[in-house]
Order: sequence, then C-alpha cells, then structure tokens
Amino acid sequence: MSSLLKLPSHIPDLPHDWNEPSQIGEALYALACALYPINRSLTGDGVRQSLAMLRHYLPGLQTHEMASGTQCFDWTVPDEWNVREAYIIGPDGSKVVDFAQHNLHLVGYSEPVDVTLSLDELQAHLHSLPAQPDAIPYVTSYYRRRWGFCLPHRQREQLPAGQYRVVIDATLAPGSMTYGDLLLPGDSQEEVLLSSYLCHPSMANNELSGPLVGVFLMAWLASLPQRRYSYRLMLVPETLGAIAYLSRHLDHLKLHTIAGFNLSCLGDERAYSYLPSRKGNTLADRVLVHVLRHTDPAYHHYSFLDRGSNERQLCAPGVDLPVASMMRSKYGCFPEYHTSLDDLSLITPAGLAGSFMALRRAIECIELEGRYCVTVMGEPQLGKRGLYPDLSTSHSGWQVRDMMNLLAYSDGELTLFEIAETIAIPFWKARQLADLLLEHDVLRAV
Repeated sequence: MSSLLKLPSHIPDLPHDWNEPSQIGEALYALACALYPINRSLTGDGVRQSLAMLRHYLPGLQTHEMASGTQCFDWTVPDEWNVREAYIIGPDGSKVVDFAQHNLHLVGYSEPVDVTLSLDELQAHLHSLPAQPDAIPYVTSYYRRRWGFCLPHRQREQLPAGQYRVVIDATLAPGSMTYGDLLLPGDSQEEVLLSSYLCHPSMANNELSGPLVGVFLMAWLASLPQRRYSYRLMLVPETLGAIAYLSRHLDHLKLHTIAGFNLSCLGDERAYSYLPSRKGNTLADRVLVHVLRHTDPAYHHYSFLDRGSNERQLCAPGVDLPVASMMRSKYGCFPEYHTSLDDLSLITPAGLAGSFMALRRAIECIELEGRYCVTVMGEPQLGKRGLYPDLSTSHSGWQVRDMMNLLAYSDGELTLFEIAETIAIPFWKARQLADLLLEHDVLRAV
C-alpha cells in the first residue's frame, strides 16, 4: 500500500443499536469527517483509499479496476490522475493558492506543469464565482488536457500584478478506474440495488453523504438474522463509473433487480427530495413516495427531466432498471453545491440519520411485505383477545380504527403495502399491527 493509501489511525465504529437514530447519525458524521479531506476524483488513489476505509464496515466490499482505454458502451476510461502537490507562488514568494490547504483549489485532472507566468497570463487558468466571492468552486476537465486553479473570487480580485510560479506535481498517465461493490445474499436471488458515487473531492453533502448512508444500510442489512431478498451496493465514479458497471453487469441486473435506490445529497436537514425513475411507476418509486409522504408531507417531488446523477445511466433506454433517487436538498438546488461551502458544517448527524431511517423504511416496505387473511368469518372480536378497549369511548374508538381497517382489507388479495396505501397509514405501522394480529391468530400469512 502506497503512502497515499495509508488509513487514518482511528476509524469510527458502527452504531451499537440500529434502532437508535442518534447513534446512527453520530457514527455517520464521524465517518464523514474521516473521509472529507481525501482528494477523490474519477480515478486515482483517493478513491482506493476511501474504499479501503469503507471496507472496515463491510469486509465483503470488493474493489475492481478497469484499465485506461477500456471501452464501456459509448465511453472510454481515461488516464489515471494522482496529485502529490500543487500551488501558486506569488510575486512576494509566498503561496497564494495551495492544494494542500483545500483540494478544490486544483482543477480536477490538471496536467503537470512548472511554469512562471504574469498575472494576466495566469488569469486564463483561474476559476472563481463572483456571485459567491468567498467560495472555492469545483471544476474538472476529465476529457481534455488542461490545468487550472480555483480560488475565492474575493482573493482573486486582490492578486497583485507580477510574476507567478505555478507548480502541479501530478501524474496523468495510463492506469485504471476503481469502483466497489458488495452483494449480500438473501433467501431470494431477486435483488434490491443501492447505488451511489465516490469521485468528488472535499464536498460533504454532494459527495460523502450518499455512499456513507449506503454503506450503513448494507451494514444494517448484514446484521439481520435473515434477508428475504439479496442486496447489492455499487459505489462508482459518477456517470462513467455507472456506465462501466453496467457494461459488466447489465444482463444480471436486468434479470434480478426488483427495485433500486440512487443515493445522493443525504446529509442536510433542509428537505427530503424524490426523483422518479424514467418510467415513474416502479416498486422503488411507490415505496419512496409512500415513505416520504408519511415522513415529510412537504417533500420535494421532482421530475425525471430534473435528473443529474447516476439515475441517468441506470434508467437509460435499454437499461431501464427500476431505480428511483432520494435526496435531502437535491444536487444543483442548494447554494453550497459544487463549492467549498459544501463542508462538514452543512451536513448534520440528524440529517444523515433521517436519510438512513427513511431509506431503511423504504427497504422494509419491500423486505417485510406479505399477504394475509383474517382467520375468522366476519369481523373478529378483538376484545376477548385483549386487543380492544373494554370501555367504549370516542377516544378509544380511534385507537383501534387502523387495526380494524387493516383487517377489513386482509383477504389475501392485497399486499400489506397495498393495504397501508389504501387505509392511509405508514407501512411500518401496518407492519406492527399485522405482527400483533398474527401473534393473536387473528391473521394468517398467505
């Protein structure tokens, strides 16, 4: 393992209790802090280092390399990029921009240079945001060789005239692109897919929140004594990584995937957001809408026309996997997006835990689904089973209304999820009621 791939001396632990959101949120946030400084890109050792850290939580996580020049459908894997150092020295001899201070300072995939330029010549290689003068923008150039630096616009305006030395000590040469995946087998070979991307430098919400929530969901699933379905996690560079993964696994995924969730921007507390699959009516679409409607009725419902992450590839014509996307604030729709302002202060333990619990509930809508029949003719007498209050009041009637409604539709034809939708209660409440009624032999599984 090269020096670039050394892991931190302390890697945060998984939560001890998967039913305690505060523990889950604190653990997710601690892991985000550990991963945040790493310079990830489309290729390179930063991606490998990040996947090596995540393997601490998922020992079965596999890493795969795809050589530069490999054809993936209509795309080609580019050369591999790694950076040792990059900086600009101003006329007074001090570093005015330094990659070591923030890895967004360097344009992604900048080629190596060591030149001296005037300020006017340097300006053609600088990027800033006049509308956000204190933010460092995120800029990349994967498919055309160039170099550049990003800096706050306020700092750029204050650069004095004179000569500037530019040093980018980097390699841009044939290598490979790295991605990770894990399959947790269940009783069925039918799979639920969790997809996220691992290719951005230090941006907490846009980059880290999605893969970290995906890893924790898989760790929770791995802790279950039994799984009805199999679960697949893919952590790939955005766009090209998804295309590369599909080029290797499409036939299998089309045959076995019953639902999938693309995970992005899951760390803030501002909103919940849903972006449908291209077809819009898959199982993943239905359960995400159900969960978000009962979690946050004011959630944002986007159109597939608003797509911008790996759902573009997973739902492309000819691929058409049943994948819907969940976010908090949607990528491209929050002011810190693709800037240095998307830092560790933007995400919170509560935001991360809320996303984890919402997606866990979506998975449970699939994993804990079933059909049930009432075991008696006519309406069951719940009182003799201790399920109905023995004193009839207007308040007590509402307490059992959901139970009676569930029984009214339990004829073996509707699934429990369909019943929950019909009687307008969350699936997780319907599941609790069904378990209680099964325990008292009022329901039987079909």
